[in-house]
Amino acid sequence: MTGSGSPGSRAPWAPDETDVRILGALARGQTLRAVARSVGLSERTVRRRLRATAEEIGVESTIEAVVHAVRSGVI
Repeated sequence: MTGSGSPGSRAPWAPDETDVRILGALARGQTLRAVARSVGLSERTVRRRLRATAEEIGVESTIEAVVHAVRSGVI
């Protein structure tokens, strides 16, 4: 567990600009390769960032992370 709060407490999710761009591009249907090119990162780095984002918000998949970002108004 990360952070210093009590178990179950989480700080509000505040993705950085790159994560917002990645999630937004995926929501628009871009491939991982196209997303990586558009943000200037490797596909591996984009995958790693997506895994970290999913973990941070407590979901299992990239699709769930995109849905969470849409529902929370991030994208």
